[in-house]
Amino acid sequence: LLAVAALGWLVWTSLQAREAANVAMRAACKAEGLLFLDDTVGLQSMRPVRDDEGRLALRRVYGFEYSDDGDSRRKGSVALLGDRVIMVDVGLRAVPDGTTLH
Repeated sequence: LLAVAALGWLVWTSLQAREAANVAMRAACKAEGLLFLDDTVGLQSMRPVRDDEGRLALRRVYGFEYSDDGDSRRKGSVALLGDRVIMVDVGLRAVPDGTTLH
C-alpha cells in the first residue's frame, strides 16, 4: 500500500512539474518571439538532488522544440528543482529563473 501511495505521489508531482515547465516555456518563447512547437514538453531526465537548504528534491529536465523562423525546429529545455523552475534554455542562451529574457 505504501508503494502505491509513493507511486501516486510521484505521478501527481510529475504532472504538476510538467505543467510548470509548459508555462515557463510558453513565457520564454513569447518573450523571445519564438514559436513553441507541439505545445508540450517531454521529460528527458529525473534524479534526486539536494536543494539549497540541503533537502532532497527531484531535479527534472524537460525538452521541447521551438522555431525561430517558422521553418526550422530547434531544441530547448527547462529544468525544475522540485516544483520550481531553475533554468530555461531556448538554445540561444540559458536564462536562470527570474531573469528578463530581453
